[in-house]
Amino acid sequence: MQHDLVIRAKEGDHDAFSSLAAASIRHLLATARLIVHDADAAQDAVQDALINAWLDIKGLRDPDRFDAWLHRLLVRSCYRVARHNRGRRAIEVEFLPTDAPSTTDAQAAVVARDQLDRAFLRLTVEQRAELVAHHYLDLSDGDAATVLDIPLGTFKSRLNRASIALRSAVEADDRGATVPQESIA
Repeated sequence: MQHDLVIRAKEGDHDAFSSLAAASIRHLLATARLIVHDADAAQDAVQDALINAWLDIKGLRDPDRFDAWLHRLLVRSCYRVARHNRGRRAIEVEFLPTDAPSTTDAQAAVVARDQLDRAFLRLTVEQRAELVAHHYLDLSDGDAATVLDIPLGTFKSRLNRASIALRSAVEADDRGATVPQESIA
């Protein structure tokens, strides 16, 4: 079905492209939010990616690779929006949904997600994009490298560095939480 819609969209069918965009919009927004960590910037990036997709869809060689191609456009848009918004970003922490069975487990999960969100904010946009492509989008290393438009070896080394940076940010947050506070009396 999607294959047929992509072919129709390549031929200029607005309704086919609208159907493709509607089917992808929620996933694209979630992905962009994870990369740029700002809801408004994520909407801008998705809009930019969809505009570029409509303008460039005739150049798509393999209709079966539409999703990977669209994600590549989204990542590029996220980079542009992040560069444009650098320095004027308001920090917005979003929690991932959880299905925790007990209150204690739920509290521990919220604390862990909060800590991970704070650490994730410390990463660069590129590091977030690599982690999102691999862990959130669940792409293979080859597909993630294609989406990010970098060679496979480069993706693997950047993913490793991003993972180390995230781990370091979490550990730094842990150390910051255990430092005793001086009281002013």
